[in-house]
Amino acid sequence: MWIRDRLDGLWSDEDFAQWYPRDGRPGLSPAQLATVSVLQFVLDLSDRDAAEAVRCRIDFKYALGLELDDPGFHHSVLGDFRDRLLQDGRADRLLDLALARLKEAGLVRERTTQRTDSTHVLATVRDLTRLELVTEAMRAALEELARTAAHALNGLVDEDWGRRYGRQVRLGKNPTRPKTRINTTGADARRLLEHLSRNHPGLLGGPQAQALRRILVQNYYCDSTGRLRWRDDDDDSGLPPSAKRIISPYDLTARYARRGQVTRWQGFLAHVTETCSGDGPNVITDVVTMPATSADTEVLPGIHTRLERRGLRPEQHLVL
Repeated sequence: MWIRDRLDGLWSDEDFAQWYPRDGRPGLSPAQLATVSVLQFVLDLSDRDAAEAVRCRIDFKYALGLELDDPGFHHSVLGDFRDRLLQDGRADRLLDLALARLKEAGLVRERTTQRTDSTHVLATVRDLTRLELVTEAMRAALEELARTAAHALNGLVDEDWGRRYGRQVRLGKNPTRPKTRINTTGADARRLLEHLSRNHPGLLGGPQAQALRRILVQNYYCDSTGRLRWRDDDDDSGLPPSAKRIISPYDLTARYARRGQVTRWQGFLAHVTETCSGDGPNVITDVVTMPATSADTEVLPGIHTRLERRGLRPEQHLVL
């Protein structure tokens, strides 16, 4: 509410002019949707709850500059807005605009105390064993080809493949006949990739085909006879370290990480920097997402560079 009292919102609709086509019927205010997204994050609300808050809560209506009888909007528009926000670094540009206006209004300034802390960001992926990972990568590649180039599967996919890869894999840590499954899945994946390379090389560039190739190399190697062998779970097997090991065919950047003996997660680390001088509101001045396996010290040079560019250099920087 500090911001509403001093500013007429952090953003104006003109800031979003390049996000939307110029023709068509008028839509909802993107500046208001951006503000709702911020409030939704701060209050940990679902899309439905955030839309309901806009319809019912006076504090939301005040923050958005709405009349008390404003009916609000359908919750599905928030997902569409986030999809637009994820493109071309738009989130960073909106943060730059907001900080520039807050600085002009005197709500944030340089040479104050700021602090940086990290939080876990969970990737939207399932926890897979290595065998499940290879099997799911194979299924995902077949699904991709079936959608985009079904003719490439002619003469390749048979009833056995349909049984093995026709549904989402759930084998668990102790599957039946694990060695047979490991050998069969590796041979199938190799056959598929060789088939594409020989007959449809242009299809090897598909996201899931690329994921399958990388996951196959990560978990298998060729022995002196050219046969595929499973890499053992030990330091000498050639398995990549956690910082480079793929854990899902659907997000090749997510990583498994562990802090101490208790904290374990799959995903990323988000580092949030905010002011904490005590004589005004705490304002987020920088947000950066890093691999889950990265050290906290790796992020500091980039934070300092961005704060310098924004004219918000801290006098004292606390790293928690």
